[in-house]
Amino acid sequence: MEQTTCCIVGGGPAGMVLALLLARSGIDVTVLEKHGDFLRDFRGDTVHPSTLALLDELGLAERFARLPQRRVRTMRLPVGPGRSTVTVADLSVLPGPYNYVAMVPQWDLLDLLADEAGREPSFHLRMNTEATSFLVESGRVTGVRYRTSDGRTGELRALLTVACDGRGSLARSRPELRLRRFSCPMDAWWFRLPRREGDPQGLVGAAGDRFLTAMIDRGDYWQCAGLIPKGTDSRRRAAGLDRFLAEFTAAAPWMADRVHALRSWDEVKLLDVRLDRLRRWHRPGLLCIGDAAHAMSPVFGIGINLAVQDAVATARYLTEPLRRGSVGLRDVRRVQRRRRPATVVTQALQRAAHARVIAPVLRGRPPLGGAERAEHMAHLVAEARWIRRIPAYFVAYGALRERPPRTAVRRTPSATAAPPG
Repeated sequence: MEQTTCCIVGGGPAGMVLALLLARSGIDVTVLEKHGDFLRDFRGDTVHPSTLALLDELGLAERFARLPQRRVRTMRLPVGPGRSTVTVADLSVLPGPYNYVAMVPQWDLLDLLADEAGREPSFHLRMNTEATSFLVESGRVTGVRYRTSDGRTGELRALLTVACDGRGSLARSRPELRLRRFSCPMDAWWFRLPRREGDPQGLVGAAGDRFLTAMIDRGDYWQCAGLIPKGTDSRRRAAGLDRFLAEFTAAAPWMADRVHALRSWDEVKLLDVRLDRLRRWHRPGLLCIGDAAHAMSPVFGIGINLAVQDAVATARYLTEPLRRGSVGLRDVRRVQRRRRPATVVTQALQRAAHARVIAPVLRGRPPLGGAERAEHMAHLVAEARWIRRIPAYFVAYGALRERPPRTAVRRTPSATAAPPG
């Protein structure tokens, strides 16, 4: 019979961070990842200051700094007069060295975490292995059944199973966890366009007629998100690519010279935007964290940051119970009690952005309750540097910052001299 102390379902940022922290603490941990590699496009590539500081504490700052990356310090959104862009967050006003968001291909980050965890004898990573159901005995989850890509099946028993497999999590089918959904006014199209010398830097938003876009500076290209009304993907695609490019150009006219680099709809990927959370993240022997516990909107781009902080809190609260060989319901409850307030606050802010900014624009109305109020807020943000510190700190660290267990810390000098992105 196959056994491990902690079975982690899903090898995304939350799963790999948790696995590294537990393995460094001497806990036998097995990660099941259904794909054969981490190479999936248009995943969240943002590494926020809280995660950069965590990597520093884990002694990985120098290795991370050698990864190809772009540093984003400003967020400019279309809230000014005539929907001109205004800097609403400037991370450079925060204390260094990590006063920026690092844009790094997620597969590079996951490869780094997997390689570092692989140095620990108690870490096991099984690629091409999908959890298909839970093992349950006397009302307690005792592990998972799995299937490999070559059709082999088996069972892996565990003292604790942690679901880190995203918003399509196997755990979400359990009715006792009770999923609560919130309405979303939009879906998102992801695509890439070339970036030119002299273009703006950072994250830049633009608004047109019933259309919003956010463009992330990735060095030689822009990673673009086009926000469209919820459920209109098929109808808009049927209207033709040229119409979409015209809408995009009307919103961001300075991009007109390169929009035809987008040659077909195959290069435009749909993200079905969801906003929800489980009422219960746990049952005996099972804990859900990250998107498995709470699917986030792409607003503010902080879903990965929240998931990583979930993983850090999980390691801090459960390392000792796992070492003792006894993880009770009280132990997993502590994780939810710690992390739920940050989730609720973050989702409340995202819902407010949906209702006050995104939904009005997609309906052809002015955001923030009217053009006059939007203009007043734009002037306020533009003239008061201290106001930009609030959203900057929230983007950087979220609503609640977590610390890793001391058993996992391997501090080395900060990589402050890394080449700028």
